[in-house]
Amino acid sequence: MQVVVRDNNVDQALKALKKKLQREGVFREMKLRNYYEKPSEKRARQKAEAVRRARKLARKKAQREGLIAAPAGRR
Repeated sequence: MQVVVRDNNVDQALKALKKKLQREGVFREMKLRNYYEKPSEKRARQKAEAVRRARKLARKKAQREGLIAAPAGRR
C-alpha cells in the first residue's frame, strides 16, 4: 500500500493511509486476530456477516426499485 506525501504534509498522508487501511479491513482483521476464536464462533460470525450483507443488498435493491423509501438522511 502506498500513500503520496505532498508538500511535506505528513498528517494528511497519514489520514489517507488510515482511510485506505480501514477500507481494506486491516484494522478489523487485527482486532479479530488479537485473540483466539473458536472454529464454531468463527462460523457463527461469518454466517451472521453473510446474512447482514444479504439483507443490506436486498434493502438497497428494494430502494432502487422504489419498493421501500430511502432513509430520511440520504438523498
